[in-house]
Amino acid sequence: MLVSLFRLLSHLPLPLLHALGTAAGWIVYLCSPRYRKHLQANIRQACFERHLHAAIAEAGKNVFELPFVWCAEPSRVLGKVQVENWQVVEQARAAGKGIVFLTPHLGCFEVSAQLAASRLPLTVLYRPPKQAALKPLIEDARARYNLALAPANLAGVRSLFKVLKRNGVIGLLPDQVPQNGEGVWADFFGKPAYTMTLPGKLAQMTEAAIILAFAERLPRGRGYLLHLSPFVLSPELLPEQQARAINSAMEGLIAGCPAQYFWSYNHYKVPSGVTPPDAVHAGTAS
Repeated sequence: MLVSLFRLLSHLPLPLLHALGTAAGWIVYLCSPRYRKHLQANIRQACFERHLHAAIAEAGKNVFELPFVWCAEPSRVLGKVQVENWQVVEQARAAGKGIVFLTPHLGCFEVSAQLAASRLPLTVLYRPPKQAALKPLIEDARARYNLALAPANLAGVRSLFKVLKRNGVIGLLPDQVPQNGEGVWADFFGKPAYTMTLPGKLAQMTEAAIILAFAERLPRGRGYLLHLSPFVLSPELLPEQQARAINSAMEGLIAGCPAQYFWSYNHYKVPSGVTPPDAVHAGTAS
């Protein structure tokens, strides 16, 4: 049912979907105290409160553009994407190493993968949905030509490693909260966040190049502008230092387009089985 609805909505023009998303974003914000609390707290933590109203609208656009990005004809989707600085990808490929795309929950991160996969095979890490009804939508609609999915588990990580060892290309959401044992506490906008160590480990083991990527949502449904920039992560850094360096890079990207970050995401949660950051620091001090 949900897949059919998304396919139906995918025929609507992107400006209309973004207009509907703006309205939906405000409705959810006004009607959901929990959602409103997370969004307000996170955007305040980062000192971007002045972008609150724009962030509410952009969050709604983020949801309502998914039918278009996942289900519309690829030619329609890619026709809406402009690319800035693709030469950094070509330079990395010319060096004969794999590539790790790091894309935070900023702008339309789904279309970033679609564009990259249209030019070279790409494998992205994703977290399987807990609700079975969402599985056909999340997995089947996302997996398009040249775009493969690797689940966020041991088997998925192994597949990512194999792709990079073949000098292939992978994509990760570095600000996604990992599970117990897969991250470290590192500051994100001045507050400890349980941060994945996988990007640093994979880059260190395979000598892959790291490229930061995010697709900025253009006004009035005109489409997207994909920004790309190289990022150097020293292999000599400890996992905690690497995680902080990546978080700092994500902060820089977000600062350039703060309204389009997914502020309602509970980035500061304590995953099951993970020692809270206060207890970790207390144990270190003693």
